[in-house]
Amino acid sequence: MSFDSLGLEAELLRAVREQGYDEPTPVQREAIPAILAGRDLLAGAQTGTGKTAAFALPLLQRLAAAGPSQGKRRVRALILTPTRELAAQVAASVQTYGQHLSLRSTVIFGGVGINPQISALHRGVDVVVATPGRLLDHASQQTVNLSNVETLILDEADRMLDMGFLRDIRRILSLLPKQRQNLLFSATYAPEIRQLANQLLDDPVSVQVAPRNATAERVDQLVFPLDKGRKREFLSHMIGQRNWRQVLVFTRTKHGANRLVQQLERDGLSALAIHGNKSQGARTRALAGFKNGTVRVLVATDIAARGLDIDQLPHVVNYELPNVPEDYVHRIGRTGRAGREGQAVSLVCAEETDYLRGIERLIKRDIPQEVVAGYEPVTPLGKAVQLGRPGSGPRRPAGNSNRRRRGRSGARRAAS
Repeated sequence: MSFDSLGLEAELLRAVREQGYDEPTPVQREAIPAILAGRDLLAGAQTGTGKTAAFALPLLQRLAAAGPSQGKRRVRALILTPTRELAAQVAASVQTYGQHLSLRSTVIFGGVGINPQISALHRGVDVVVATPGRLLDHASQQTVNLSNVETLILDEADRMLDMGFLRDIRRILSLLPKQRQNLLFSATYAPEIRQLANQLLDDPVSVQVAPRNATAERVDQLVFPLDKGRKREFLSHMIGQRNWRQVLVFTRTKHGANRLVQQLERDGLSALAIHGNKSQGARTRALAGFKNGTVRVLVATDIAARGLDIDQLPHVVNYELPNVPEDYVHRIGRTGRAGREGQAVSLVCAEETDYLRGIERLIKRDIPQEVVAGYEPVTPLGKAVQLGRPGSGPRRPAGNSNRRRRGRSGARRAAS
C-alpha cells in the first residue's frame, strides 16, 4: 500500500515524498482514512510507529479542505502533548507536512518567554501544539481562544495521565466546543485511559498496532550485571571499546544525570544532560548537539526524554533501571524506531534485582545477561550467566515487580 491510496491530497503527498517516505506504517494505514472521514479515534501505538504523521496528515487535509477562516485566523485544531520536547517535535512535523498548504501553526510550552507565543496567537493560527500547563496560562490571560476548535488530539495520553495532567486536561476540555472530533493516542491502555476514552470519544474507531507494553521487536535487549560503584567506569569502557558514537543514557534523578555527565566529561567523552531543571534553551541545544554528532552521550531523565525523536539512534543505556516497569518500555522505544534495529543495554546492580524482575514480568520475557571479564559483580543478580557471551544464560520465570509511585506535581511542572 502507498500513501496515494489513503485519500491524501497532492500537496500532502508531495511533502511526504520530500521526507523520503514511500509506504505508510500500520498505524498510518488504519488511522488516516478514519480521521479523514471525521471519526473519533482511539489509537494504541508504541513510540516510533509513525503516529505523528498518522494524525497530522489527515488533520491538515481536513483544515485545508474547509478553507481559510473568515477574517482573523482562529484556532481550529489543538494538539496536547505531555512534554516540551514532544510539543516542539510535533509542531515541527505539522509545519513540515503542511509546508505546501496555506495553514499556520504554532507551539506553546513553558520554560521560554510567553510574549512571542502571545504575538503568534494574536496574528492568528489554525493549529496549536501545546503542553497543558502553558496552554492554561494563556487561557487565564485570555491570549488564546479555544471556542472554535474542531479537532482535539491527545498525544501520548498515558504519559499525560501518569504525570498528573488529568485535572489540567479536564479544565482545557471545558474551554472547547462540545461538538468536535477527538483523537486519543496512547502507548498503553491503562484503566485510566479507558475511562478517559469513554468520556471523551464518540463511537471511536479503535486502532491497535502493537501489543500492550510490547517492546520493539528490533531492539536487542541485554543486561550487564555490575557492582553499583563500577557503573560509570564500565559505561565509559563500553562506549570507547565498542565505539558507540551516539548513546542515550537514562538515570533516575536530575542530580544523578548531572553527576554522570561530569564524570563522562572527565573520561574524555562529550556529554550533556537533559532534564526538568535545565532551561528550555539548554535542553534544545543539548538535543541539537546530540543529533548533529557534536555530543556523543546524552544523559536524560524519564520526564525530559519522553517523546524524543532521534532518527536511527543505535544505543540506549539504562544506567539505572526505572522504578516503574512501564518506563523501561518507553525508554528502550527511543531506539529501534520505524523498523530500524537498535540495542538497549541495562547496567544492573544487586539492589536493582526487584526492578529487573518487574520489567521482565511486564514484557513477559527474560532479558539475556552478559558478565564482562574484569567487571564481575561481587553480588550476582541470582541468574546463571556465562562470561562474555550475550544472552547465553539460562532463562528463569520472571519474579514479582516492585513498583513505586512517583510524585506527579514535580513531573508536571518540569514538563510544561
